[in-house]
This record gives sequence, C-alpha cells and structure tokens, in this order.
Amino acid sequence: MARSGKTGARGARGLSRSFSWLAVLGVILVIAGIVGLVYTGVATLTSMILFGWLLLIGGVVGLLHAVQARGTNFFWLGVIVAALNIAAGIVVIRMPHAAADALTMFAALLFLAAGLFRLAGSLIVRGPQFGWTLLLGAFDLLLGILVLVSWPGSSQYVIGCFFSLALLFDGLGLIAAGYGGRRVVGMMGEGTTA
Repeated sequence: MARSGKTGARGARGLSRSFSWLAVLGVILVIAGIVGLVYTGVATLTSMILFGWLLLIGGVVGLLHAVQARGTNFFWLGVIVAALNIAAGIVVIRMPHAAADALTMFAALLFLAAGLFRLAGSLIVRGPQFGWTLLLGAFDLLLGILVLVSWPGSSQYVIGCFFSLALLFDGLGLIAAGYGGRRVVGMMGEGTTA
C-alpha cells in the first residue's frame, strides 16, 4: 500500500511538472504575442515566411507520400496537390509582402462577407442571441471595411496583428491550463494523503 502511495505521489509530481512546463510555454507565447503586437510589420513578415515554409515542407511530405502510393488512384491527385503546395510555398517565401497583400485582401473580404451574413441572419431569424449576433456582424463589417479602405498599406500590420493576437490568447490559455492543472493535481494529492 505504501508503495502505491509513493508511485502515486511520484506520478502527481510528474504531472504537476508537466503542467508547469505548459504554463512556461504559455508565458513564452504571451511574450511573443506582445512583441508581435509592438512590431506588427516584423510579425507579418515572420508569419508569411513561416507560412511559406509550412507550405513547402507540407508539399514535400505530400510528394513523398504520393510517391509511396504510386500504385493507387491517389498518386496523381497527391502529386498535383503537393506540387501546388511546393509552388505556393516558394512564392510566399520569395515574395512575402505580396503574399501578405493577397492574404490581407482575402481576410478583409471574409470579414465583409461574415459581417453581411451575420447582420442579415440576425435580422431575419431574430433568435435569442439577436443583439450579440447583430453586434458581431456590425463589428465584422466595420473591420472588413477598415482593412479594405487602407489596403494595401494595411497588409503590413493586419496579418502580424492577427498572428500576434492568436499567440497572445493561446499563451493565456496555456497559462490558465497549466495553473489550473497544477491546482487540480495539488488538490488530488491533498485528498489522497488525507
């Protein structure tokens, strides 16, 4: 019985340490997000180059997978998709500013479309979340208009701002999960020793 208690305590310490590392990763992401929000131009360029490398690596992996499946119907589709990913990755890496321009235009059009659909949907359905849906639709529409009006200049900071905000909120979520996980493990450890 004492042996299982030692094993449980060791497992709880290991789990608590894992949650601590999760919180540390969250702190790193929060710092990266804050730095990205301060230097949005650098964050935009960095995220575009990272995106290009992800496309390129994904294309190479897809091509290797297609070659392994060369006897199946998947082969030619896999080769075409992999070639498109490789080509897109090379273009994004070589011209990150043009890629940021295109992606910013796409984001603005998405915001405009989402805003219009939310506004129309909230006015037609008038469900229990009518006010929130209407407000969110108006916010999306306004954001899309603001990005589109200042395009292509807005492409220098929009993608970096979104990327940095994603890092910031993911980091905050990891910190909360790490801290909460440590508390739960601590509470369970107290319950088993009692």
